[in-house]
Amino acid sequence: MKVLVTGAAGFIGNELSLRLVKEGHEVTGVDCFSAYYDVSLKRDRVKRLDAYDNFRMHEVKVEDEAAMTEAFRDSMPDVVVHLAAQAGVRYSLEHPREYISSNIVGSFNVIELARQHETKHLVLASTSSAYGANQKFPFEETDPAPHPLTIYAASKLSSELIAHSHSHLYGTPTTLLRFFSVYGPWGRPDMAFFLFTNRIFKGEPIDVYNHGDLMRDFTYIDDLVEAIRRLIDTPPVAGQPVTRNDSLSPVAPYRLVNIGHAAPVRLMDYIEAIERAIGKKAVKNMLDMQPGDVKQTYADVSLLKALTGYVPTTDVQRGIESFVDWYRSYYKPD
Repeated sequence: MKVLVTGAAGFIGNELSLRLVKEGHEVTGVDCFSAYYDVSLKRDRVKRLDAYDNFRMHEVKVEDEAAMTEAFRDSMPDVVVHLAAQAGVRYSLEHPREYISSNIVGSFNVIELARQHETKHLVLASTSSAYGANQKFPFEETDPAPHPLTIYAASKLSSELIAHSHSHLYGTPTTLLRFFSVYGPWGRPDMAFFLFTNRIFKGEPIDVYNHGDLMRDFTYIDDLVEAIRRLIDTPPVAGQPVTRNDSLSPVAPYRLVNIGHAAPVRLMDYIEAIERAIGKKAVKNMLDMQPGDVKQTYADVSLLKALTGYVPTTDVQRGIESFVDWYRSYYKPD
């Protein structure tokens, strides 16, 4: 296949790109190397891809229509996997305009260019934050999601709706992926597992919101990439649902799919897993609930299983140990 991957220097996009080039596919990466977090980490991720002749990189912003048009012309992709986004729930509280630009305008550019190039399958990343204030657990793809709690969640929901309308109007097979708390080696420094690990190694206090009374459906990066890879080969077909509760649109070749571990973990248990892997206790700064946060996430992954025969399996302790091993190797904190 010829695959265009946006966010190829990011945590998930880089791992997926590496999987695809190792399989022999032609991969074109797009990334703007935003300074939202350490750019050197992004550069080091991409170095792993530079060794492959079947990978090339475009250093552009997805919201730059002209630059993205050139990237599509260069790659002529069979499949587009759109993972680039301004991420971070908390960052969106202070920098909302960046989410409108990247996540809505940028996503529209990708969706429209995929249509123009008659892409065989458009795969777009969304988020479990899209479920917002929902109190029904586990979250199913067919659940209404009318109450996003942050601009980040609202921007991702907006891109979902734009993608659906395009799929209905122009017939582009489109799959939206809602990710649940992804973690693992080469992860994002702004995420809790990374922040906790960094501060525990340094002997600095970690911030524990809602006094630890939170649950998250943590998904290990290798499991996520395996699920995405299988879904790439499973484009939706209008009028052909695979289960009674399929999220397939009644008017378009468009589907929403959760990717999570389907086993929520208490935040305090997650912290204890990190402490065990490091061999050092955390100093905890217990805080009230952060604005925009939700108390629990929990994915129903029955649709993922029906489509691919696969569900994530890596338990938190094993996943955290792999991350801490990578952290020790990369940062040498001991």
